[in-house]
Amino acid sequence: MGAFSFTAIGHIESPYAEKFAVPRQPGLVKSARARLVLAPPYRGDALRGIEAFSHLWLSFVFHEHLGRDWQPLVRPPRLGGNAKTGVFASRSTFRPNPMGLSVVELLAVDAASGVLTLGGVDLVDGTPILDIKPYLPYADALPEARGGYAPEPPAALNVAWLPEAQAALNALGKGELEGFISEVLAQDPRPAYKKQQVDERQYGVTLAGLNVRFRVHPQGVEVEEITRFTKPSA
Repeated sequence: MGAFSFTAIGHIESPYAEKFAVPRQPGLVKSARARLVLAPPYRGDALRGIEAFSHLWLSFVFHEHLGRDWQPLVRPPRLGGNAKTGVFASRSTFRPNPMGLSVVELLAVDAASGVLTLGGVDLVDGTPILDIKPYLPYADALPEARGGYAPEPPAALNVAWLPEAQAALNALGKGELEGFISEVLAQDPRPAYKKQQVDERQYGVTLAGLNVRFRVHPQGVEVEEITRFTKPSA
């Protein structure tokens, strides 16, 4: 059938610096904010009327998986990370063509600069965007649809902050990020096989320019440490 060539129309600027802790699906972390920065040819008139829609579909590239082999069978996190299903019965990032589809909330539009402010994103920083389409509730929301092995959203864990972690967040002037960090950690970003398990390991993730250290206890997630993220020198 031949090959096809696509050009990115823009890229995402998001608080997720790495794949670890990115929500498994859009909308699970509602406070996640991002910017879609469009290239000059796709600004201005190309965005006329888009502000009338509350949500958008984004077609994007799993750019961190380019060049990696795909497999016909994958292990979805919702099946515990061990049971296999066909790649086309999953939303795995390891696909024959590394393309994804995400629905996001449209919060603001600056057509002149080509910047869309988005909510509920599940995209890592730098993700190339191929296309934008408006979300149409009458056509895209299907209450009677079946969800297969993922009929409901995953259960969220309780999140508690150690006083020193909360104090560090406030000292860095980032207190407004407490809710966002808590929403991310409530999704239990650990590997799928660790779900429903309690271990003693301290995990770390970079979110919105912060190093976040946490552990999972029987009562839920505990945020232990917050520091400013510093990029390693080249």
